[in-house]
Amino acid sequence: MQAITVQDREAGAGGLVLGELPHPHAAENDVIVQVHAAGFTPGELDWPGTWTDRAGRDRTPSVPGHELSGVVTELGYGTTGLTIGQRVYGLTDWARNGTLAQYTAVEARNLAPLPADVDHVTAAALPISGLTAWQALFDHAHLQTGQSVLIHGAAGGVGSIAVQLARAAGAQVIGTGRAGDRDTALGLGAHAFVDLQAEKLEDIGEVDVVLDVIGGAILERSTALVRPGGTLVTITEPVTVHPRDGRAVFFVVEPDRVRLSDLAHRVRDGRLNPMIGDVRPLTEAVAAFTPDKRTHGKTIIRVAED
Repeated sequence: MQAITVQDREAGAGGLVLGELPHPHAAENDVIVQVHAAGFTPGELDWPGTWTDRAGRDRTPSVPGHELSGVVTELGYGTTGLTIGQRVYGLTDWARNGTLAQYTAVEARNLAPLPADVDHVTAAALPISGLTAWQALFDHAHLQTGQSVLIHGAAGGVGSIAVQLARAAGAQVIGTGRAGDRDTALGLGAHAFVDLQAEKLEDIGEVDVVLDVIGGAILERSTALVRPGGTLVTITEPVTVHPRDGRAVFFVVEPDRVRLSDLAHRVRDGRLNPMIGDVRPLTEAVAAFTPDKRTHGKTIIRVAED
């Protein structure tokens, strides 16, 4: 099969190549998925799991990408809950070969059925961003109707979905980003927007929840905005400066079949719209890791036609 592989840790995106790999093997509780569309995170070439397995052993050449939508073609021993020919989408293991390939092996529990009226490109943009946004807002911050939430990067992959989910939950939503993101964030449902380059973050006042996807100085400054009893959630780095009378949570997204099913149905019903930027074929996946311009939305690699 054709796949994108990376072999040289020092080369970064320059070490990515399109080549041939053996067809993957379905281990116990695995399925083999024919990938129709795949998503990736440019920074994943810096993740330890890109280079080693769970036991710390070198696993290069490795296949990047951890989001996919496709069709089940094989079942491993003991696999239940999915069938051959079924449309699925989900989040693959961090320490195994990923989704920028024609076929990939995935633990069945990491996949959810995909409704027939949700296309593969849209579905591939949803797993990491959708699960991260949901887990941040509701599993970790316990956002409630009527509360206020500050969402950094409101026009990005995670932030754009978080804005929609928070608004649907009845929260007061404040988004942040660059000036060019204002219309996008407000169009997604944010009640207000702060340009981080031209406006003062501290003028927002206190909020119940802060969702950070930026880190650094923005993360540190945001701790002062959390009202007593509130929560700051970040996906960027462990928190060193904590809110005075609140909680701070750093987490890494986890697979969740039930939540994936819920997110897919929200998309099908028009209640949730992932932001999709460029859609490129597998032959252009290497170039997609180093975009030459700032684009709105997630880049998706189309591997096979629906």
